[in-house]
Amino acid sequence: MNIDIRLSQSKALWIVLVLNAALAIGFFATGFAADSSSLIANGLDNVSDAFVYALSLFAMGRSTAWKRGAARTSGFMLIGFAVGVAIDAARRFVQGSDPLGTTMIAMAIIAGIVNLVCLCLIRRIEDPDVNIRAAGTFSANDFVANAGIVVGGALVLWLGTNWPDLLVGIAVAGVAIKGGVEILRDVHEETHEDDHSNTDNNPEAPD
Repeated sequence: MNIDIRLSQSKALWIVLVLNAALAIGFFATGFAADSSSLIANGLDNVSDAFVYALSLFAMGRSTAWKRGAARTSGFMLIGFAVGVAIDAARRFVQGSDPLGTTMIAMAIIAGIVNLVCLCLIRRIEDPDVNIRAAGTFSANDFVANAGIVVGGALVLWLGTNWPDLLVGIAVAGVAIKGGVEILRDVHEETHEDDHSNTDNNPEAPD
């Protein structure tokens, strides 16, 4: 039974890895073409996600410590990505930008559909470990960010200014920070629960 679950996890992670890599390429291409901070931010996010999925695949079948280490790396990567997005948004605020709202909306809708597929695949996995839960956090965050880009693109078209695009870029960074903190907390709580369980099963162990 464990072998079947592990294979299911591997297949799901491979699919979401490929989809996120494809989304990253699409976001970068449209982001630079549309001069959009929010699209580029999501491209960086998908690159980070794809790397973490690859790390999770590498950790699969290894020890619990390996899996927790991979998840912990995932959390720190998300937070680091958020810092980079905030810096890019600040640069565009100072230097100016001219985002294309229609391109933002179209790309975000495509990405939202893809991320919804990824989320459904991940949630079908039985007995998810800490890395699978992290993958679910990524896909859920991405779906929320895609919705934000649609709103930002509509505001860019309506108001004819770049601040909605920059605001969405910052919001994406905020969502990434929240997701990174949640993943780190999940790892910490799981480690704490295991340590507590080991202490209960071995009461003579030194404190």
